[in-house]
Amino acid sequence: MKGLLLAGGHGTRLRPLTYTGNKHMLPIANKPMLLYGLEHLRNAGVREVGVILGPIKEGVKEVLSDGSPFGLKITYIDQPEPKGLAHAVLISEEFMRNEPFVMYLGDNLLRQGVREFTETFEQKRADCVVGVSPVKDPSRYGIVEMSKGKIVRLIEKPKEPKSNLALIGVYVFGPAIFDAVKKIKPSWRNELEITDAIQKMLEDGRKVEVQEVNGWWKDMGTVEDLLGANRLVLDDIGREINGLVEDDSSVQGRVRVDEESVIKKGATVRGPVVVGKGSTISGGAYVGPYTSIGNGVAVKRGEVENSIVMDGCTIDTDERIVDSLIGPNSTVTSSNKSRPSGKKLVVGERSTVEL
Repeated sequence: MKGLLLAGGHGTRLRPLTYTGNKHMLPIANKPMLLYGLEHLRNAGVREVGVILGPIKEGVKEVLSDGSPFGLKITYIDQPEPKGLAHAVLISEEFMRNEPFVMYLGDNLLRQGVREFTETFEQKRADCVVGVSPVKDPSRYGIVEMSKGKIVRLIEKPKEPKSNLALIGVYVFGPAIFDAVKKIKPSWRNELEITDAIQKMLEDGRKVEVQEVNGWWKDMGTVEDLLGANRLVLDDIGREINGLVEDDSSVQGRVRVDEESVIKKGATVRGPVVVGKGSTISGGAYVGPYTSIGNGVAVKRGEVENSIVMDGCTIDTDERIVDSLIGPNSTVTSSNKSRPSGKKLVVGERSTVEL
């Protein structure tokens, strides 16, 4: 079985960070979000993966390479315009060579992985398996309507949903999907919708099965989604100190400190927190729960909580930074002495912010 990992699109909801890079390379607990999907495919026994790339490719090939660092063989497939998930399937037909495959949307985070999906596909001899999860706002998603345990209809972002079961962005397909995609027409969004293609499979009498998610699932389309995913992943970390924690500093709870990093005297780090390689948390600084500090970061002053601070940043402020996303190689400083108050920031790459 092969894999299809989607890393296309423009990432408009995550600007300004996605002006200069592919959104799938944004870090969750200091690891690019795309790697979670790649590792799930590998853990399910997939060894050949097609990666769909859109117009913003920066960072993807540099990290994934040819797949060999991950024990995989990767083939890159270009999708210059975001013409829909079913279009991504269509342009992968030559790569698949009539084999079944797992399609994984690269901006999804799924705790359980995809092995249960492939097992259901094989055990039930299905033509398609779709992953679903109940959601509070079904009008934002492709929705599955069920009757007596069977799918009766799929619809993309319905205005008046008749179900709260959302498609989660993980699918297993047999070769019949290509015939179905070729029969559908673009939607009102001018995209080939995967919901329409699977609906066509149902109408053609193909066997479509449902696999409900066990555990959490996160669609990472907004800053709030990224921070939420970061919290979920950090909740699973353990305490691991590979750097230097100086005497008279305070490192509390589940904290991971990577090599060559220093928590200096007088600093406070309260987990769950990850601190990447070669970073420094200076005396008087506070890094609070649910924060990821990237590689080569200097937190000289200030408080950082429930935030993602990417590689190469400097935080030197009297302020308290909360619920924030700080892009790579950015600097946040204070303009004057003032009483700290919470600041919520979304800072693009190589920016300077004076608070």
